Amino acid sequence: MERKENEIVPENGKPEIPKDGSICGYDSLHRLLQSSLTPQIFQEVSRLLVGLNCGRALDTINIGEPAKSLSSEHDFDLQAFSFNAEQESLRKPRIVRVGLIQNSTALPTTAPFLDQKRAIFQKLTPIIEAAGTSGVNILCLQEAWMMPFAFCTREKKWCEFAEPIDGESTEFLQEFARKYNMVIISPILERDVNHGETIWNTAVIIGNRGNIIGKHRKNHIPRVGDFNESTYYMEGNTGHPVFETAYGKIAVNICYGRHHPLNWLAFGLNGAEIVFNPSATVGELSEPMWPIEARNAAIANSYFVGSINRVGTEIFPNPFTSGDGKPQHADFGHFYGSSHISAPDASCTPSLSRHKDGLLISDMDLNLCRQIKDKWGFRMTARYDVYSDLLARYVKPDFEPQVISDPLLNKKTL
Repeated sequence: MERKENEIVPENGKPEIPKDGSICGYDSLHRLLQSSLTPQIFQEVSRLLVGLNCGRALDTINIGEPAKSLSSEHDFDLQAFSFNAEQESLRKPRIVRVGLIQNSTALPTTAPFLDQKRAIFQKLTPIIEAAGTSGVNILCLQEAWMMPFAFCTREKKWCEFAEPIDGESTEFLQEFARKYNMVIISPILERDVNHGETIWNTAVIIGNRGNIIGKHRKNHIPRVGDFNESTYYMEGNTGHPVFETAYGKIAVNICYGRHHPLNWLAFGLNGAEIVFNPSATVGELSEPMWPIEARNAAIANSYFVGSINRVGTEIFPNPFTSGDGKPQHADFGHFYGSSHISAPDASCTPSLSRHKDGLLISDMDLNLCRQIKDKWGFRMTARYDVYSDLLARYVKPDFEPQVISDPLLNKKTL
């Protein structure tokens, strides 16, 4: 295969990721493969990588001109797909249109905080408008969308971005919810005024009439690499709530929670049909895991998963270290976007761009959730009584693992 003109190959022969965050000049792996392979080979590779929905490749959706014009004018990636379910005799299709937004920040982190927040509002407005004019029913933004992801710095000044559940960011999104009859999931840095100004990493669920349905606080807080988030907030206290909306039962597994299979399970046991995973994660740390974990969760729990990751590299004023032996630095690394949606039948959409803002739209027939439960019987064949017994013993100080040793291990042979 001939080498692309924009592929970067250093002296050691190993390709490097271009500084713009693309993959050898392409927005995503899917587009790189599509450009590099013959149509027949690409079709087969795509089948293996993103699966088949009801036995065939995902259908694309023809998005209207207003959204296309906004995408072109404001330079954000726009993709749209449709997940089908088998036709049933006793139930009508339950089609829901979901949107995911990924974006970079709008101003340098040295700009006044209020200017930074307002600039993000301004940047997101045309993308949200594109979702609304396209008929999106449920829209989810990325983790802490209303600020730079400054939790690497351990500097407390960034707490100024925190706001109450009904604060400025919620008010901004409520207008769109009312205008477009759209449920919006807004992951923010929350300030709990009623409990000593405590800070939380929280997702606010805004109903399609602009009302606040509820909130969920991040269950699992990372302590790995530059992710020094426990300097700002601790593990959430809201359990695993599922929110019954006008368009279906949804839940929010915020960022690091995707590494915990039991966290995914709990949302499923509570009846979620769509679980959103708003995130902020960088290439060096997690990119090989990104296309796998959410897809596994969708399969194991028979629900849809929407995975959202922010985009770009955010440079902070003061260099920092994180006790991992690396030299001091002023950025997290590249947030690689690549937002996508996974279905319970193991199919998934191609990812949005690795380096551009984007809106991913997907129609999904929620009947597929029960159809896959009936097909595979995961809930029926699970051994929750056995698991609960083990977990009940594991959390006790005197827990002893169930290990059966070979009795000949410690015997000497002649």
